[in-house]
Amino acid sequence: MQTSALPDLAHTGTKPMHWLATAAAMAAVVAAAGLLQPDATASASTATHRTAAQHGAAPVAAPDPDRADFHLECAGAGHTVAKEAPGDLDGDGRPETVAVVHCAAGSGTPPSGVYVLTQGSGAAPRIVATLVDPVQKVSVGDFAVRDGVVSATLLGYSSPSVPSCCPDEQEKVTWQWQNGAFVRSSQSEDPAGAGV
Repeated sequence: MQTSALPDLAHTGTKPMHWLATAAAMAAVVAAAGLLQPDATASASTATHRTAAQHGAAPVAAPDPDRADFHLECAGAGHTVAKEAPGDLDGDGRPETVAVVHCAAGSGTPPSGVYVLTQGSGAAPRIVATLVDPVQKVSVGDFAVRDGVVSATLLGYSSPSVPSCCPDEQEKVTWQWQNGAFVRSSQSEDPAGAGV
């Protein structure tokens, strides 16, 4: 009989305790990998779901602006929800919806209103803030809601003689919920690029 040149491997004999320790170590590695791995599919809706799950409630859907009453005077033409974006603006874990709304017009650029909606106790969402009132006679270009900040490009007119099709002024603005109110910040821009 030939003896092995390798050392005696006494630990090659398996016992139930060995398998139990191996299984516990593997479970710990898998759990740690799951906690450390970034979630590449995270979005505003999953963030809302996580917040709701932490508080033991079902996720709340953002208010539907098509079901809101905007009280616009459109001379019977009705109104159009031109743009909308959900987001938790006040940090309470419940999403609001910001809606850009204007009267349905056959031509020209009707003035827009920008409204913050919350889901009321009834079926219809309710307006909790008007960020832009249509009486300001501006329309909205770029628009977004990110990380609790509403941003928009407001398009306006330097004088009543400027045709309604062609706004000649623009202003980039943001709104953020601070101390119980939406605080507006703005930066005027020269659309023709003549300014410095």
